[in-house]
Amino acid sequence: MGRAETHRGYSHREILKILAGLLLAMLTSMISTSIVTTALPTIVGELGGQEHLAWVVSAHLLATTVSVPLWGKLSDLFGRKPVFQGALAIFVAASLVAGLAQNMGMLIAARAAQGLGTGGVQALTQVIIGDVAEPRERGRYNGYLGAAFGVATVSGPLLGGFLVDADGLGWRWGFYACVP
Repeated sequence: MGRAETHRGYSHREILKILAGLLLAMLTSMISTSIVTTALPTIVGELGGQEHLAWVVSAHLLATTVSVPLWGKLSDLFGRKPVFQGALAIFVAASLVAGLAQNMGMLIAARAAQGLGTGGVQALTQVIIGDVAEPRERGRYNGYLGAAFGVATVSGPLLGGFLVDADGLGWRWGFYACVP
């Protein structure tokens, strides 16, 4: 059996602990995907670059899509945990840079890097569940991941709108919120 096929026989309690961490990572990375949609007019108003507006979202989505298979292969070669932690580190660092962006080029580059991290989180969350859960139990755990995805899709734009409108916060907090 290869590294990816090893099953240790985790208890339900251990799987729930693992799942909690995976859900938190998935929720945060997926909220970052949609949080900027309501903040885009404010971002363009502050940073300028109306002609690059679409790239703020597209760079993230393209990087996520392209990187998913690469993360899976890297985790086969180097192990799930270090590669997942690497994806999280990239995502968090890119979120910080996006919040500090001084122009649209910097924001787009940070969003692309954020997309790389999001691709790793998305791919490896599924892979890790496959590693720790028995085949007959995976559907239930993947249902929790699907619920987190749904919650993020709905709450991201709401949170983005709140942060833009709240006194003392602003669009940058949409990215800083992902850092902790």
